[in-house]
Amino acid sequence: MGTLLDTSVLIDYERADARLPDAEPFGIAAITASELLHGVHRGDPRRRAERQAALDGVMERLDVFAFDLNIARVHARLWADLAEAGVSAGAHDLQIAATAISLGWPLATLDERAFGRIPGLRLRKL
Repeated sequence: MGTLLDTSVLIDYERADARLPDAEPFGIAAITASELLHGVHRGDPRRRAERQAALDGVMERLDVFAFDLNIARVHARLWADLAEAGVSAGAHDLQIAATAISLGWPLATLDERAFGRIPGLRLRKL
């Protein structure tokens, strides 16, 4: 078993110039990779190559989980359940949550407010 990482955790590690622990497997949802890459493209062009290289180094250590049919099924159920309860969640957050639930992994995030209202999602601190 491993831990799925939310974008917020990886950004925090980047800002602190810290490394993830080596003791366990970590992964990210494909949409998390997109969010991180988006940040590189939107950032200071003078630092883009440096940030891209650093991000590439981090992503080499992570499993990246594609949004497949199994995850889509979990995503659709979560989306419907939240909508029925009148709770909104971001589209990317739902993909990340569905990925974690589908894998049976907890999600490490700094955004407990958004992810804490998603049923069946286990959160963890690093």
